[in-house]
Amino acid sequence: MNERTKQVPYGVSNFVDIRTNNLYYVDKTMYLPMIEDEARYLFFTRPRRFGKSLLVSMMCAYYDCKLKDRFQELFGGLWIAQHPTPLQGKYLILYLDFSQVGGDISKIEHRFDSYCSMRINSFVQRYSDYYPADIATQIANSESFADKLDLLCNYSAEQGYMLFLIIDEYDNFTNTILNEQGEAVYHAITQADGFYRDIFKKFKGNFERIFMTGVSPVTLDDGTSGFNIGWNIATKPQFNNILGFTTSDVRTMFEYYKDQGKLPADCDVELAIKDMEPWYDGYCFSEDSLRGRDRVFNTDMVLYYLRNYMSYGCPPEQMIDPNTKMDYGKMQKLLQFDKLDGDRKGLISKIAEEGEIVCELFDSFSAYQIPKVQFFPSLLYYYGMLTIKGTRGERLVLGIPNNNVRKQYYGYLLENYQNRSYVNTMQLDDGFYEMAYKGEWRKCLQFMADSYAKLSSVRDAIESERNLQGFFMAYFSMTNYYYTAPELELNHGFCDFFLLPDLTHYATQHSYILELKVLHKGSTEEHAQKQWDDAVAQIHGYAQAPRVEALRQGTQLHLIIMQFDGFQLKRMEEV
Repeated sequence: MNERTKQVPYGVSNFVDIRTNNLYYVDKTMYLPMIEDEARYLFFTRPRRFGKSLLVSMMCAYYDCKLKDRFQELFGGLWIAQHPTPLQGKYLILYLDFSQVGGDISKIEHRFDSYCSMRINSFVQRYSDYYPADIATQIANSESFADKLDLLCNYSAEQGYMLFLIIDEYDNFTNTILNEQGEAVYHAITQADGFYRDIFKKFKGNFERIFMTGVSPVTLDDGTSGFNIGWNIATKPQFNNILGFTTSDVRTMFEYYKDQGKLPADCDVELAIKDMEPWYDGYCFSEDSLRGRDRVFNTDMVLYYLRNYMSYGCPPEQMIDPNTKMDYGKMQKLLQFDKLDGDRKGLISKIAEEGEIVCELFDSFSAYQIPKVQFFPSLLYYYGMLTIKGTRGERLVLGIPNNNVRKQYYGYLLENYQNRSYVNTMQLDDGFYEMAYKGEWRKCLQFMADSYAKLSSVRDAIESERNLQGFFMAYFSMTNYYYTAPELELNHGFCDFFLLPDLTHYATQHSYILELKVLHKGSTEEHAQKQWDDAVAQIHGYAQAPRVEALRQGTQLHLIIMQFDGFQLKRMEEV
């Protein structure tokens, strides 16, 4: 008889809870010796929902002297159980989670102090064997966190205690500011970080080790003092996979649940992985990891997919978990800096339309630099909206990691288009259905072309083929019948759109390759015909690519060319 099946750890970030209550754990303990080999004061950044909190929870359990005797119970069967380091169970752990501090920016200093004071008091109670009653009372009666910290660290140093400070979401204060509205954002960043910076000055030198996680590497100094970001290990290749799931992790997990009878006997694990890859995979956090094509999956999304498969015997109909979807409201918050410095909206449109951007990735920046437009692509990277795709000379190519994130960009574009010129999306949804199930494409594509022409009258910037593609991509992103692949490489060229059927979720019978062409102003009929003839040869070349047979998956493939003269559709045919 199989042992009791491990529960899916969806939304659980407490390591001790996972290990004592029979939840599935993807082993990351092999990274502990690697962390110890780095400097003693470390920063580690990753986007949200990749498992940072679980990582630091595991570290707390491993290094905490109060849990030393439970080592085999908590770590038995994991990599570190056979390779323990001398530092296991050697520290008194002060754990702070700054995501617990938030709210009105005018009260944030008070809330920060209250939370940290509470954590110091809990620390002294937890390690009561180490702190006599009179010291514990002095700490408890001190008014501020800074005073409590001074007393704690001074006494601990006198006694030779080894203190380990672990902070989750260390940059939450800055993120809170980013989520404020209007001009207050800029003033809050440039004037209100003094108390926060001063606290971090106290951390430095008072702890044997410090490990801090966050989303973005915002420095906490003024250039001459304070706690700098010099020990950020996030982009080191050896830590690329420390969070997230590798393909091997996903395969092992799904095979475990299939063997346990929690997935259908006919579940094809490799097919499930291929189903998830375009939606959840594609993240790379180190330039050096590009060579090995080392990519990781978003952990929460994989667990969402797994839970749905286990509950209903099939993949989820909606590939994006509504509970964890990063709404583009966060992007809107970042865009509010436009009136202060630069054109972030232009950058968002460029990324959405081209899928990538060549830029410098800043591994640190101060709070004062956040409003500057040159730091915006880096912020998008740290928020998980871009990832490392390649290099171009000395600069990086940052691109959209997967369909999940791509939908966020197109959602932003779609909202802007709808605000400028309303398109009846119900009518468009009906059109997509007709395309997918009946092969009747003309009415839907004509409606999109007419909507584009209508929008052009209120948006002066629409003048190029690239903007036309952005418009079509934004509205194609509404349908779930297809994976919409822009600029897919076929026969050494790149088609504008391949509407790939999602047969896992819908029994569609038709697929499409679309080529969009825009005539230059003043083009003659002779030039228009040549452009059309070239497009016909081009699209037939795409259709003959060896990959196409597999991509269309037995559906009827339609080759459609749409030629625009300015904003108006001039010609549209299936060829």
